Amino acid sequence: MWLYILKRLGLMIPMLLGITLISFTVIHLAPGTPTDMQTTLNPKASLEAQKRLRELYGLDKPLMVQYGDWLTRLAQLDFGRSFSPVRRPVWDKIKERIGITLGLNFMSLIIILGLSIPIGVIAAYRAHSWFDQATTLFVFFGFAMPTFWLALLLIMFFGVYLDWLPISGLTSLNFGQLSFWRKAQDLGAHVTLPVLVAAFGGLAGMSRYMRSNMLEVIRQDYITTARAKGLPERVVIFKHALRNALLPVITILGLSVPGLIGGSVIFESIFAIPGMGQLFYGAVMARDYPLVMGELVIGAVLTLMGNMLADVGYALVDPRIRAG
Repeated sequence: MWLYILKRLGLMIPMLLGITLISFTVIHLAPGTPTDMQTTLNPKASLEAQKRLRELYGLDKPLMVQYGDWLTRLAQLDFGRSFSPVRRPVWDKIKERIGITLGLNFMSLIIILGLSIPIGVIAAYRAHSWFDQATTLFVFFGFAMPTFWLALLLIMFFGVYLDWLPISGLTSLNFGQLSFWRKAQDLGAHVTLPVLVAAFGGLAGMSRYMRSNMLEVIRQDYITTARAKGLPERVVIFKHALRNALLPVITILGLSVPGLIGGSVIFESIFAIPGMGQLFYGAVMARDYPLVMGELVIGAVLTLMGNMLADVGYALVDPRIRAG
């Protein structure tokens, strides 16, 4: 198993280099430059000032030279400094927000797994029943519903009409004056809507995948044999069928990590949550290349780690992969 993990870690390095090279090239090909964003609306900014800014940021060098300099700093775990006027280190800006984004995505993932697996199993076991038809309708609704529109509907219903939940931010203005349990309650109320929005689409898709895999497994000969032996139906479904039905779901779970991180840009912007998604959006709009690349590297590492964990989980569930 350890040899298998080391092989996967070794393959991550060239993949990460390829991701950084493509990302670095694409963001520099996008229209607009950091100097344009900082000088266009300033009537006193001369061409000489723009030239000095380009030299300060290193944008006067060839693209591959810029990438080489950035890669050298990355090898030293230095993401550089932001192009914003305060020139803060990129890592300082990311570490302030990465915990918020990871926490929200982790809670969304728990909801997705905790609900989609039992929904998929029950829908497959009772195929074509009213429950199966209802979950099918829910899945189509989840696939068709745009995330931003669902977020706005939930804000209007729960935040405006019913006034049950806050509609923006992570905490209330008087958060520092509350007791421990009131702080926990206040934080929970603020993250309820963002977590539900983030989990909705994934829940619909994952439950459908689980149903499809379960239907395929329970038709196999070894399931028929287990039933013929007189084993309880609960043992047949949850011990023999569920374990094999989870194999494709584990793979999809690893591939869903970039979708969750990418979705953070939408719901963090709508709910005014100070996470990586909101920071990334602002960096793209300002053409803050070091900050954009820093967030892309963090996202790429998390995605590759998610895929590796999915492969390890696959190997734990299926011993044939470890043997191979």
